[in-house]
Amino acid sequence: MDSSGPGPSSSVVGGGSAPDVAPKPPAQLSRYEAQKRRDWNTFLQYLRNHKPPLTLARCSGAHVIEFLRYLDQFGKTKVHAVGCAFYGQPSPPGPCPCPLRQAWGSLDALIGRLRAAYEESGGAPESNPFAARAVRIYLREVRDSHAKARGIPHEKKKRKRAPQAAEASGSSAGAGAVFDRDVEGSAGDGALAASAAQAGAGDGGSTAPNIP
Repeated sequence: MDSSGPGPSSSVVGGGSAPDVAPKPPAQLSRYEAQKRRDWNTFLQYLRNHKPPLTLARCSGAHVIEFLRYLDQFGKTKVHAVGCAFYGQPSPPGPCPCPLRQAWGSLDALIGRLRAAYEESGGAPESNPFAARAVRIYLREVRDSHAKARGIPHEKKKRKRAPQAAEASGSSAGAGAVFDRDVEGSAGDGALAASAAQAGAGDGGSTAPNIP
């Protein structure tokens, strides 16, 4: 009796090659991820060009603020000086010599991306310089000063409960309730507040420019 039985396929054991499998193309980065990578590389280049050069381990919140001030030279948002005749006017009737700056919304989003990139690169959250209190204070000051200079008041974003939801819950007191959302405590989280869209309307984007 033949006990050999059906053997394995000769294509595997007999020296035949397995069918070719095309390698999967690398996943395309989202717009946010691509932007985050460019911003991170720009910041690292800034540290290398710093005098004296800085390492990421020695970078502090003060260096982050210095970087944000450096970016102002690439801004496209007109910020009127206190002595300007158009100070406080959202739509000035004519040109003025006041400088262009990075819009607050652009800086806010940039810090959010850099904060995430720092931790994705192995940095500890507790030592993240982009999450430093000094950076949050600086962003808040930029927001307030730009709002005053351009005549754009900053208000907390508010939303009202829908009347249908209030009726469904049987709470008549909650029908007209207003809930405040504090947008001041997380200036570096990358989410733009309602006023940020107005403050950054004149800016060409939130991309940190490539440093030669």
